[in-house]
Amino acid sequence: WLQQVAFLGHIVSADGITMDPSKVEAITKWPRPTTVTEVRSFMGLACYYRRFVEGFSRLALPLTQLMRKGEKFVWTDEREESFKELKRRLVSAPILTLPSGSGGFQIYSDASKKGLGCVLTQHGKVVAYASRQLKPYEVNYPTHDLELAAVVFA
Repeated sequence: WLQQVAFLGHIVSADGITMDPSKVEAITKWPRPTTVTEVRSFMGLACYYRRFVEGFSRLALPLTQLMRKGEKFVWTDEREESFKELKRRLVSAPILTLPSGSGGFQIYSDASKKGLGCVLTQHGKVVAYASRQLKPYEVNYPTHDLELAAVVFA
């Protein structure tokens, strides 16, 4: 009987879901991007595993700003730190628990002037993280509206 199975870049076992070690190795060896295309490529892989990283959108903000139309490629210290921190968090990603049919779920959500975030847990263990950056029109929302937006997002 299989103890674990590789499925779409994940390892699924009785303990939960982890990232495929070959993908972890690829992230570890990923060189610093030198073009927007390379940033997009890294972010494509990183975004696939975003549910493993708490506050992913906040961490990725300097890199996603670099991918905006008309943005000149300038690699700053802030972008270097963002790149390194994303790599660090991805290669040390936690084991996410598999949802069970028994017991309820808990959702914790939060908002800031940069983004919305939430975590889904069951029996005190993380099932998934989710986050996103604020849309341009949401930046001016008052705090209570942002908190409500985080609840709706969750």
